[in-house]
Amino acid sequence: MQVHVIDTGFFKLDGGAMYGVVPKSIWQKLNPSDENNLCSWAMRCLLIEDGNRLILIDTGLGNKQDAKFFSYYYLHGTDSLLQSIQKAGFSPDEITDVILTHLHFDHVGGAVSSNTDKTKYFPTFKNARYWSTPRHWHWAIQPNPREKASFLKENILPLQESGQLHWIEEGKTSPFANIDFLFVEGHTEAMLLPKIQIGNQTIVYMADLIPSAGHIALPYVMSYDVRPLLTMDEKATILNRAVEKEWILFFEHDPIIECAVVQHTEKGIRIENQGALAEWLSLTNQ
Repeated sequence: MQVHVIDTGFFKLDGGAMYGVVPKSIWQKLNPSDENNLCSWAMRCLLIEDGNRLILIDTGLGNKQDAKFFSYYYLHGTDSLLQSIQKAGFSPDEITDVILTHLHFDHVGGAVSSNTDKTKYFPTFKNARYWSTPRHWHWAIQPNPREKASFLKENILPLQESGQLHWIEEGKTSPFANIDFLFVEGHTEAMLLPKIQIGNQTIVYMADLIPSAGHIALPYVMSYDVRPLLTMDEKATILNRAVEKEWILFFEHDPIIECAVVQHTEKGIRIENQGALAEWLSLTNQ
């Protein structure tokens, strides 16, 4: 197996929304905001070579929305989804599988593309199977008022209409030889956390359960979460397992830190080591 980090650029979100009840005087030290209280966040995906499969996890924001939409989120940086895939040595047509942790626009936006005048929408990866969960799919296509703005029909429905949508189901065997899944419910219904086994190492793709290294402390929960108390319980359970199993936690949204391992401290579970995933795997495989 080979794993490639796929950077798709940065966007901005309100720092208070990202850190919930944590005061700005504290979270400002973790991710300084601009004059509009906005912080920069990565949209970091993974590309996994496993035998004859080329598996992409999440797809970033994409580029098909209109200028008004992008004006809210300040997309910036030099990287994009397709450029990063090509930089890793592959073409979009070689992607065999796309795992979508959930269907919020900053995770699924790149999964679908459009023609120039945005009258037709189609899967970006024409030869890929797209993977979601039945419960989360139904949650997304009949959205609650709190999440409605995050579930955009043009990001979602073309996947089903193309016939490329497939299911990862709880309690059933994973469709991937070296990837299992944790199901969590705090951020949104039935979000997937891919758990990737590479030799004797396990990488857990944290999606929006722990979006950045700054969200490891239990009270640091996003205001976007539909069940914040459940998020805290899920974080506690998974972080304790991460300490016990020495999991590498991969952060989708941290603007700097790609991954970390954690340890028990007097203040709770905190980062023991952090860095770039490629360096980490290189060190652990020596």
